[in-house]
Amino acid sequence: MARINIVSPESANAEQKALFSAIQAQLGMVPNFLKVFANSPAALKAFLGLHGIAGDGSLDALTRERIALALAQQNSCAYCLSAHTAIGRKAGLAAAEIEANRAGGSQDAKAAVAVKFARSLTAHMGDITTAELLEMREAGYSESDIVEVITHVGMNILTNLLGKAGRVDIDFPKVELGLAA
Repeated sequence: MARINIVSPESANAEQKALFSAIQAQLGMVPNFLKVFANSPAALKAFLGLHGIAGDGSLDALTRERIALALAQQNSCAYCLSAHTAIGRKAGLAAAEIEANRAGGSQDAKAAVAVKFARSLTAHMGDITTAELLEMREAGYSESDIVEVITHVGMNILTNLLGKAGRVDIDFPKVELGLAA
């Protein structure tokens, strides 16, 4: 059960209802974690703005989902793992790739470098090595891509924190945190 109020469409004020309508129009649903964010319309707007800007960048959608899956597993966020498994599948990630992402890698060599980099950023709170930056560049990632990976790490940490602190009710097909043997 959620520990932070999930704003329902029925209890939402006019500003929250307008935000929900915009989210519903774009996603076809309003995920529970956004209903938790809606407790602070300012926080929800900030997240949606950052998410929108980050989605328009140079980093491809599959790599963004790979990072989200890796960090949800690393940070033990069942909500985000369930959500990004569903979103990743819809984006075209196969089951074996999702498992590789959850384990901190990828079947795609270039994406594996980004996933590894994202996990290191998280594990070391940004205190990565010069060698890790060079590995990103050598894999073909631009300075823009590197900044976007860092941005996506920040967004995923934010959603992982919200999912865990709030114990947000999972409204996607539930995925267990334990890795398959």
